[in-house]
Amino acid sequence: MTRISRKLRRWTSEVLDLPQDVLYDMPRLTLIGSKQLYIENHRGVIHFTPNRIVLALTQGQLEIKGVDLMIRNILPDEVAVEGTILDIHMNGAEGNG
Repeated sequence: MTRISRKLRRWTSEVLDLPQDVLYDMPRLTLIGSKQLYIENHRGVIHFTPNRIVLALTQGQLEIKGVDLMIRNILPDEVAVEGTILDIHMNGAEGNG
């Protein structure tokens, strides 16, 4: 990303009071205890087993490890995962801030 582009995004975020996940197309994760995880701004399911789920992101992947994992709901840009969530890891994501 060019320096001007970064400055423009930062200025837009500050002036319009937009959240950075919207502005940079970053995933938004909402974890409720260790039982429910909501992921917004994903780009699809790459891998799914009851012990591991991998989602594509705009940059990189999101890996969720756990026990008895299930996809409760899936929409074009939102996924709800339930089960016992043990680990959440982002692979290949670059810092955008």
